[in-house]
Amino acid sequence: MGRSAEPLFHEEQAFRQARVRIALAIVPTVFLALLIWQVVLGHPWGRHPMSNGGLIGWSIFLWLVYLRLITVKLVTDLSPDRLSISMRGLWRVRRVPVNNIETVEVVTFDARDYGGYGIRSTRAGKAYIASGNRGVRIKLRKGGRLLVGSQRPDALAKSLAGLTAGRVTA
Repeated sequence: MGRSAEPLFHEEQAFRQARVRIALAIVPTVFLALLIWQVVLGHPWGRHPMSNGGLIGWSIFLWLVYLRLITVKLVTDLSPDRLSISMRGLWRVRRVPVNNIETVEVVTFDARDYGGYGIRSTRAGKAYIASGNRGVRIKLRKGGRLLVGSQRPDALAKSLAGLTAGRVTA
C-alpha cells in the first residue's frame, strides 16, 4: 500500500457549544446520582428498583455515549481530486469530486438559518457546521449546494479555486 499524499487543505473543528454539552450530560448525571443513591448509600429507588448491576451497566453505557458525542469533530480535507467532509466519530465521509464543483464563495452565515450546528439539509442545500459563522458555499455542477463551516474559509476557498480553474467569488 502506498502512502497517501498530504491534503491541500485540512481542518478539524470541535463542537464547542457549552449548552449542548450540558444538555447531553443530564441523563448520564441522573443515572450516576441514582447509582450513588441506590448502590453506594443502599437506598432502593422507587417501588420496583432497577437491579444494582443494571444501574451500573446503564450508567457506564450512558457516560460512554456522552464521551463519544462530545469528541465528534467536523473534518474537512481537500486533495487534488476531491473534497472530503465528515463528522469524525459519528458520520460517514461525504466526498465531492473537484470536477463537480462549479463555484466557490466565502460567506458569513447564521447557523440558525440551517437549523443549527451539525449536518443539516435545507432548501438552500446541505450544511456542515461545527462552530462559528463563516464558511464556504459550494455550488455543484449537478445543481446541489453545500455549505462547509470553517475557521479558515479564505484558505479553503483559495485552495478550491486553484483546483476548479479559479471559479471563486468573494
